Amino acid sequence: MDIYFLALVLLSIAGMIESRCSTPGLRPEYEPADRAFRFLGRAAFGMWLALILFGFWKLEWWQPVAGVVGSLAANALVLQYGIRPYWPGVAMGLAMLGLGLTSKIFFQAF
Repeated sequence: MDIYFLALVLLSIAGMIESRCSTPGLRPEYEPADRAFRFLGRAAFGMWLALILFGFWKLEWWQPVAGVVGSLAANALVLQYGIRPYWPGVAMGLAMLGLGLTSKIFFQAF
């Protein structure tokens, strides 16, 4: 599996979970953890958009298209299971892993 595709899917899931967990019961109760959850989710979404633009700029056209389709499919699979109380922790972990993979992609490209 291409690291580009994996990073897109991980960042997409993390950003989607952050946007779906808007109710206070699904967000971390500890204020600094809540801020980190919100920051990581929004950073994941921003990097997802940046990776798509980077893909159209530097890669073949089908790679970012496949990444977007794979991201939408992964989001649909996660949403199919419904909201879970452990989502914030999963989202923060996926966001950190996706951001790390994104930094590797950008360091290798530039």
